[in-house]
Amino acid sequence: MKKDIILAGVGGQGILSIATIIGYAVVQSDLNLKQAEVHGMSQRGGAVESHLRISNKEIHSDLVPHGRSDMIISLEPMESLRYFPYLKHNGWLITNITPFVNIPNYPEMEHLLKEIRGHKNSIAIDGDAIAKKIGSPRSTNMVILGAAAPFLEIPFEMLENSIRTVFCRKGEDIVKKNLDALSRGRDFAEKHIQK
Repeated sequence: MKKDIILAGVGGQGILSIATIIGYAVVQSDLNLKQAEVHGMSQRGGAVESHLRISNKEIHSDLVPHGRSDMIISLEPMESLRYFPYLKHNGWLITNITPFVNIPNYPEMEHLLKEIRGHKNSIAIDGDAIAKKIGSPRSTNMVILGAAAPFLEIPFEMLENSIRTVFCRKGEDIVKKNLDALSRGRDFAEKHIQK
């Protein structure tokens, strides 16, 4: 098994929580993991990215080269396209469609969505709306992770166990909401795949 993943978004959206959940599941699955993070101006809504490299063999570099990523998981649509050159031709682009408008010349959403949906392996999901619907607006990141779950080659139960472990100190209610968010994202992706 070998997976190269880029996580993208802006500061405060929970990119590093996604990296932690995936990383914990990978280590618990006895796989190798290398991770690199770039925080940018995260306190001011700046770009945040994380490279995850997963393999059952030794990994020599923690950075994913251009054109080699199996998946981009993004919490922001413009950020998903910023890292598009890293994606393999048949790689998966999983992105939230709610914009974080932090620049005056932010592109038109219609244009962004056309570019995203123009890629044959893409899931464009309104993670914010799903998270709000379940009463947990801060769990958008887990909705997006759930949408990526069918393509990760990590058993879904391992991701659930990771959420339990990582969020247990925040209380059972937070754990349940994050597990629900993860399941809702997976359900959305599986319906999308069947179309």
